[in-house]
Amino acid sequence: MDAHIRKVYVPMTETGFYILLCLQKETHGYGIVRQVEELTGGEIRISPGTMYGSLSKMEKDGLIRFIREEEKRKIYCITDLGKQILELEMKRVERLYQNIMEVRRNGK
Repeated sequence: MDAHIRKVYVPMTETGFYILLCLQKETHGYGIVRQVEELTGGEIRISPGTMYGSLSKMEKDGLIRFIREEEKRKIYCITDLGKQILELEMKRVERLYQNIMEVRRNGK
């Protein structure tokens, strides 16, 4: 993995994280927006400008790739590089969660 890519994407923004998480199954931008709202109980809403800017950057950086167009919607999927970045971020978030739980248990 390129050091530049790692520096840009780890740690990830919530938007980037959710895009990669949702693209484990191929879908389009609006599908990601709906899935993120559902996963977060509406707490996170990705605007169209943010979504399409992020998709464009992630595609350029090789984290996702365009597959096809369906009914004027571009369908994307995560690449192997995207999966590596997502895995690094999930491990980082898991470590944060474990640290929080440890501090709560020990009252530190």
